[in-house]
Amino acid sequence: MAKTKTQYSCTECGATSPKWQGQCPGCNAWNTLVESIAEQPGKHRFEALAPAAKLQNLADIEAREADRIPTGIGEFDRALGGGLVAGGVVLIGGDPGIGKSTLLLQALAHLSQAHKVIYVTGEESGQQVALRARRLNVDSGSLPLMAEINLERILATLQAEKPQVAVIDSIQTLWSDQLSSAPGSVAQVRECAAQLTRLAKQAGITVILVGHVTKEGALAGPRVLEHVVDTVLYFEGDTHSSFRLVRAVKNRFGAVNELGVFAMTESGLKGVSNPSAMFLSQHGQEVAGSCVMVTQEGTRPLLVEIQALVDTAHGNPRRLTVGLDAQRLAMLLAVLHRHAGIVCFDQDVFVNAVGGVKIGEPAGDLAVIMAITSSLKNKALPEKLIVFGEVGLAGEIRPAPRGQERLKEAAKLGFTRALIPEANRPRQAIPGMEVIAVRRVEEAVQRIRELQ
Repeated sequence: MAKTKTQYSCTECGATSPKWQGQCPGCNAWNTLVESIAEQPGKHRFEALAPAAKLQNLADIEAREADRIPTGIGEFDRALGGGLVAGGVVLIGGDPGIGKSTLLLQALAHLSQAHKVIYVTGEESGQQVALRARRLNVDSGSLPLMAEINLERILATLQAEKPQVAVIDSIQTLWSDQLSSAPGSVAQVRECAAQLTRLAKQAGITVILVGHVTKEGALAGPRVLEHVVDTVLYFEGDTHSSFRLVRAVKNRFGAVNELGVFAMTESGLKGVSNPSAMFLSQHGQEVAGSCVMVTQEGTRPLLVEIQALVDTAHGNPRRLTVGLDAQRLAMLLAVLHRHAGIVCFDQDVFVNAVGGVKIGEPAGDLAVIMAITSSLKNKALPEKLIVFGEVGLAGEIRPAPRGQERLKEAAKLGFTRALIPEANRPRQAIPGMEVIAVRRVEEAVQRIRELQ
């Protein structure tokens, strides 16, 4: 192994310094020097990742799908794109106590029945993990456990045991003796992640890293941590609710924005086969301000209830959203006033996506407008109605992608009417579904009024 020495590099310009100092000697920025490792010329520790390559035509390279290792948890496999990939590095993050360790312990317990696995815990003792396994009632008889935070010892164990899957819980607890900084620092997280990635690619080990998140919900540590791994998964959901969402925001081996839906039970996380049911409220009678939309999460269409409450403002009118973009709500209210003549400037407007789901696509615009109009007029929308479509500033209603799949999912769950953009009108009629296709906002408002 090549001899190493410690140096300090600037996170802004990349300049190096043999000792730490407050100001970067290259770009004169303050407090940008972080500890790193400098090696003397020779065999580099990452040389196995980049062997000498020859020039070849892209058409001559054999392209084949990567073999998948199913985890035994269907919703987890969906978020991963079909399962784990040999040599792949997965980073999973989420709020404390949301279920990251629980999910991975369940997955490893199932994988250990047919594959060689290792669970490395740096945050808990072996007794704590054993208590969780007993509480979850998982078969952990063939699950090797290692309570260690020293990177070199972990690497030596993985090289000796050669498991197919290894879980590191968590990357922020590891430290390398080649760096003097504390565990969880930028330098330690970056170095530990790079060394584990090198081993994963070299030995074909699937490595799953658990990452901490900041107050804002982003993964803690350097941004390079998300770039170096193959898959990034986020655990979402309210810790006070029993439902959990696992969302893929990056996946080199599958589709992005795939969603896995779980329910937290006494025996761990259970996959939800019909997630649309948990996002729909069960009202005893029709209520004003409630509209059901179909959103697309990766390849899965989901039915989500949008609720709006419009009330007379006492002072400055408020605009509050939960699960939707607040700035987009202000834009939709302006479009509603300009093109449909519906005034809300003296009203408080509250909009909520039921079930804790976050609507990131513009296809929910028309559903938000219909819910606001229903609440303002205090008239419930027609029963068994679903709505989707993007609303433009000129009042036009633009199509949503994969409209046919959205309609089929709604029909499967018993919805009989659909208010959709004209461009999404299906070529063939969907049995049991009445399609109301509109081109503009004022037309949509008028058609709904006729049905109320």
